[in-house]
Amino acid sequence: MNYSPPPDNGLTLIYIDEHLLAVDKPAELLSVPGRGEDKQDCLARRVQADYPDAMIVHRLDLPTSGLMLMARNPTIHSQLGKMFEQRQIDKTYIAIVEGKLEKEQAEIDLPLITDWPNRPRQKVDYESGKPALTRYRLLNYDADNNCSRVELKPETGRTHQLRVHMSELGHAILGDRFYASHDVLNKSNRLLLHAEQLVFTHPVSGELLQLTAPAPF
Repeated sequence: MNYSPPPDNGLTLIYIDEHLLAVDKPAELLSVPGRGEDKQDCLARRVQADYPDAMIVHRLDLPTSGLMLMARNPTIHSQLGKMFEQRQIDKTYIAIVEGKLEKEQAEIDLPLITDWPNRPRQKVDYESGKPALTRYRLLNYDADNNCSRVELKPETGRTHQLRVHMSELGHAILGDRFYASHDVLNKSNRLLLHAEQLVFTHPVSGELLQLTAPAPF
C-alpha cells in the first residue's frame, strides 16, 4: 500500500473531558500505526502528541472519515470497549452511493467473512460468515449524477461492513477502491463514507452524549 496521509493541520476535536475525547478523523489517515516506518503517521499518534493519555477504542477504515472515540484512562477504555461490543453506542454514517435505492429504508442482513486470497477485502458467505446487519435510510437522490445520499446505521461492526453491504445491494459507495466498479470508483477522488454521529451514555457522568461531525461532502 502506497500510504500518503493528509497533512497534519491540527486536530478537529468534537468533545473532550478528563475521561474521553472524540475527534474527527480525516479520510486517508490510518487509525493506528501500520507495518513499516512509512505507516507510523496515524490518528492515534496525532492525538497522543497533544493528549498522551489517549487510547484507541475502535477504528475507522483508512479511506473513511469521521468520529472516533478515545479513552483517557484504562478503566474508561475497558468500559467503552464493552459498550461497543454490547451495541450500546449508536453509530450513524453518511454515504453517497451509486444509483437510486428502490426502498426509502430497509435492512441489509448479509453475513460477512474475510476474502483471504484478496484480503483485506471481505465477502458475503452464508455458511461461514459472521452475522452483519445494516439499516439504511434514503436522504435524497441526485438525478443529474444518478447517486443517492444515504444514512447508514450498522448494528454490527464487521470489517468493511457498510461498503460490502451497499455494493451487494447494487449501490456501491462512490470512490470505493475495493467494491465499486471502475466508473463508480472514478466518480469521487475519495471514499464518500463518513462516521457522522455517535450517541451513548457517558460511562462516568451518565449524561447522554450526542456527538456530531458533519460530513464534508
